[in-house]
Amino acid sequence: MKKSILVLVAIFAFSYANAQDNGFVKGNKFVEGSFSFRSGDVEDSWAFNPSMGYMLDNKWAVGGRLNFAGTEDNANNKESKIGFTAFARYYFLSLGASKSFNVYGEFGLGYSSVKDDPNVGPTSTDSAMNANIDLGMNYFFTNHWAATFKLANILSYNSTNPENGNNSSDLNVNVNLFNNIFAQPQFGLLYRW
Repeated sequence: MKKSILVLVAIFAFSYANAQDNGFVKGNKFVEGSFSFRSGDVEDSWAFNPSMGYMLDNKWAVGGRLNFAGTEDNANNKESKIGFTAFARYYFLSLGASKSFNVYGEFGLGYSSVKDDPNVGPTSTDSAMNANIDLGMNYFFTNHWAATFKLANILSYNSTNPENGNNSSDLNVNVNLFNNIFAQPQFGLLYRW
């Protein structure tokens, strides 16, 4: 355990020593993405979320994200999701002499389509509109590459229109995430040019 911690500290120290002039500036473009996979006794799931953004100045960015996800349970029920989100991001905290650590808030507005393919019964498709507020961080370990961490859906609103059924809307405030900061995190990589 001590060796693992020592290796992590050494990696971050080396990365910090190599980082130079890493703050965002007007005109920077970035691509970012996260991938997750979970396999369990009852259900397997995956998600892939590539995004692209443009810095309007050194604090504000706008961009778009594609959302792909799927699940399958042990009864062979399947669900797949595809969606698009437009976002505005505000970087409100930059730390370090080279501004290599950046914290941001993000507002997103999106549309998604979910296909439910049960093992027994008809296939159905639902569509949804959603709005969300996220909190995230970037750590630039080189001039162009950053590790990303995001707490997704701290505040979210979803309006669902199922193919067979009544429309529904819900508002979620996930302030309990701060009791367990790893409840809904998304880790990924960012490349800036």
